[in-house]
Amino acid sequence: MNKLVTTLLSLLFIAHCSFGGQSGFWNETTKIKKEKETIIKELFKKEEPHEKEMNTNLKINLNAKLIKNSFINNFDNNNGRIEYDGNLKNISKYKFSKISQFDYYQPELLVTNKNTLIFFDEKGTILNFSNNDKLIWKSNIYSKIEKKQKPILYFASNEKNLIVADSIAKYYSININNGNLNWSKNNSAPFNSQVKIFKDKFFVIDFENILRCFSVKDGREIWNIKTEKSFIKSQQKLSFIINNNRLVFINTLGDLSSVDIETGKLIWQTPTQSSAIYENYFSLKNSDLIAENNNIYFSNNQNEFFAIDEKNGVVKWKQNLNSNLRPTFVDGLIFTVTLEGYLAVIDSRNGNILRMTSIMKQIKKFNKKNTKPVGFILANDKVFLSLNNGRLVVAEILNGNVLDVIKIDNEKISRPYILNNHMFIVRDNAIIKLN
Repeated sequence: MNKLVTTLLSLLFIAHCSFGGQSGFWNETTKIKKEKETIIKELFKKEEPHEKEMNTNLKINLNAKLIKNSFINNFDNNNGRIEYDGNLKNISKYKFSKISQFDYYQPELLVTNKNTLIFFDEKGTILNFSNNDKLIWKSNIYSKIEKKQKPILYFASNEKNLIVADSIAKYYSININNGNLNWSKNNSAPFNSQVKIFKDKFFVIDFENILRCFSVKDGREIWNIKTEKSFIKSQQKLSFIINNNRLVFINTLGDLSSVDIETGKLIWQTPTQSSAIYENYFSLKNSDLIAENNNIYFSNNQNEFFAIDEKNGVVKWKQNLNSNLRPTFVDGLIFTVTLEGYLAVIDSRNGNILRMTSIMKQIKKFNKKNTKPVGFILANDKVFLSLNNGRLVVAEILNGNVLDVIKIDNEKISRPYILNNHMFIVRDNAIIKLN
C-alpha cells in the first residue's frame, strides 16, 4: 500500500512539473531560450543598407601626401592616395591562356619591389615582366596532371624570393631574378588567401580556415592556428594585415583573429557573424582588411562595415553599407564603393556617412542592373573604379561626379594597379596597360 501511495504521489509530482501552467522548471527553460534567441537576433540583425544619395553637395578636399608605388610590400593593405597623372589614352595588352576561374578566385597582380609585375596563366605558368612590357622570365613547376587542375596562384615577394601558394595545395619558392625553383612542398588543403612575407617568415590561409606560418628559407612550417571550419568552402580570397608584431586575419565565417607573429599565440578573436546565421547564406564575402591608426576596417556583402580596435578586437562602430571591395583610408576618411555603385565617404572616428554619391546613376551607356563594381583606387584627385562589364569609371573625389567611362574589355576586369605612373588591369587572358 505504501508503495502504491508513493508511486501515485511521484506521478502527480511529475505531471505537475511537466504540464502545470505555473511550472517553474519548464517555464524557466523556455524563458531562457527566448532570451538567447533575442540576443542573437539583436547582435546579428541584418538591417537595410544605405543605398541612397546624401549630402551630394559636400566637397571632399584631400591633403594627404601622394604615395608612389603603394602596392609594393603593403602590410596594412591600405593603398592611400596614389601618385598618378596618366592620360589613359593608349591601351596595350600582354596576352596569355585564359583563366577559366578568374571570376571566382579574384587573383591579384603582384607588384614587386624590383619594379616588375608578376601574374600567371591557366596552366600555372608564372610571368614576370617589366613595366615597359618586356618579359623577364616565365616559369612553370607543375606536372601535366597538375596543369590540368588549372591552379590559381597567390604571390608575395622580397628582394630574393617569390613565394607562391595555390588552389591545389602546393606552395613553393622561386628565385625572383631568374625564375628557378628554390623549393616546393605540399599542404593538406588548398590555399585561398593573400600571401605576405615578414622577415624570415611568410603567411597564408588555407581552405580549412587555418593560418599557417612557414620559413622563407625552406618552407618548413613554424606554427599554425586553427579557426572554426565552415561547411561552405568559400572561394573568396581571404585577407590579413601585419602591424606591431601582430597578424590580424579573417576567415570564411567572418571571424577576425589577432595572433602574435613570432609564436602564433591567439591574442583576441572577434566574430562578426553568427555561425548559425551564416550557414544559411550561400556565400559570405568580406572585403580585404585595411589597417590605419590602430584600427582595422572592412566590410561584407551582408550590409556591414566594421571598425575594430587592433589592440583588443572591440567593435568601435558598425555601419550599414553593402560592399565587399577593399576600402581606402585617407585624411581620416574612409572611401568605399557599395555593390550598387554608391561612392561612400565615412568619418573614421565614428562611422558617420558624410556623403553618398551614385556613380552608376550617372552612367547611361549600358545596363546598370547587372553591372557591379569590382575594385577601386584613389589617385591624385580621382577615383578609378573597375566594373564587371570591362569598363573603367573615372570620377572626381571632390564631388563624386563621373568624368569618363573607358572601355577596357567586354568581360570582368580586376581593380586597377599603378606602377611608376602606369596603370595596369588584369582580365582572364591578359595584362592590360594604360598609357
